Amino acid sequence: MTPNAKGALLALAAFGIFSTHDIVIKVLGGTYSPIQIVFFSVILSFPLATLWLLRDQTEGTLIPRHPYWMIARTVAAVITGVSAFYAFSVLPLAQVYAIIFASPLLITILAIPILGEEVRLRRWIAVLVGLCGVLVVLRPGQTDLGLGHLAALACAVGGAFASVIVRKIGREERTVVIMLYPMMANFLVMGALLPTVYVPMPIEDLGLIAIVAVFAWTAGRFLIGAYNSGEAVIVAPMQYSQILWATLYGALFFNEFPDWGTLAGSGIIIASGMYIVFRESRLSTSGTPVLRTRSRPDVGTSPRVSFSLWPRNLK
Repeated sequence: MTPNAKGALLALAAFGIFSTHDIVIKVLGGTYSPIQIVFFSVILSFPLATLWLLRDQTEGTLIPRHPYWMIARTVAAVITGVSAFYAFSVLPLAQVYAIIFASPLLITILAIPILGEEVRLRRWIAVLVGLCGVLVVLRPGQTDLGLGHLAALACAVGGAFASVIVRKIGREERTVVIMLYPMMANFLVMGALLPTVYVPMPIEDLGLIAIVAVFAWTAGRFLIGAYNSGEAVIVAPMQYSQILWATLYGALFFNEFPDWGTLAGSGIIIASGMYIVFRESRLSTSGTPVLRTRSRPDVGTSPRVSFSLWPRNLK
């Protein structure tokens, strides 16, 4: 098997596991606040993070070299996580995925002020077309837009912002530092808010949250392996397979069937994102981070989706 084929298969497996993970989030979201789900999922992720930390042989401390960027990324990651959990709780799976798929387009925009990168006319057109696809999904004026739609948009924007920051500092910061700070922030913030929303949880629901943590961690490791094996131009588009899982799972478990607007808008967004990815693959001077983007950053720590830019040599 070629490295690219292996990378593609690992990425497909990762996104399939993540999509299954999102079903559990949606089930739990019918009973519990996203604050409570995030809090307990973080607690149950700490043992996995500890194992990661024990295996890390990189020299250095857990003090970030870029504290202000780390604070900004941590805030973005916390917002992304709780927004994603809420969106999946109240919106159809396919609709949430369609909106979050706009994140690579937003990364292209944010790379200009944060990374000082140049975006040429064709890429701008692709970004604008993709954002039009988001409007097709949302259909303002025809659809009652609620907090769920706002949460999905917040997830896309927050994930893109966190991703560009990792692109900026990722080669200088230890992986465990990038991973642990959002975990600690989620633990502290969600723990402080927990008394306002807490609902007693039976042991079986705690078991479901444990599944969320294990699935996120496992899929994250698969995705890291995918990027270490294959070229990003092959691996990155595999994230769009989630729309197929969303359609299947939505129909099987929640009686959800995507309407024409969601399907059409998803097609536009996916086509725009893939155009940007494949165009970058032909430009050796391109520095735009979409090619290094993948939709799951804080392995085992963040909820549903975020878009990370780990260094390629991540182990």
